Amino acid sequence: MRAVTAVTVEIEGVTAPATFSRLPDALGAVWGSLRALPLGARQYDAYRYFFTRPDAVEHVAEFIERDGELNLSFSMEGRPHAVRLRRVGAAAR
Repeated sequence: MRAVTAVTVEIEGVTAPATFSRLPDALGAVWGSLRALPLGARQYDAYRYFFTRPDAVEHVAEFIERDGELNLSFSMEGRPHAVRLRRVGAAAR
């Protein structure tokens, strides 16, 4: 498998797609956007752990390398939202 370099990230209904040349920068941007949202305590803690744990870059890279993308979801104000990270050039699903 090739190493993940450039990725496109999007938080549905919150941020437009943005491309980052480095996965660590993308994770920092996603977490920065998510932590500013009115998430419940459990969602906040889960995303904080997922995107800031010591092996977050390697963990997320595994998903993207295997599947071409990582899709997560959360609920905010009674509506579901998707968090998408995909290798640049991968088609959105």
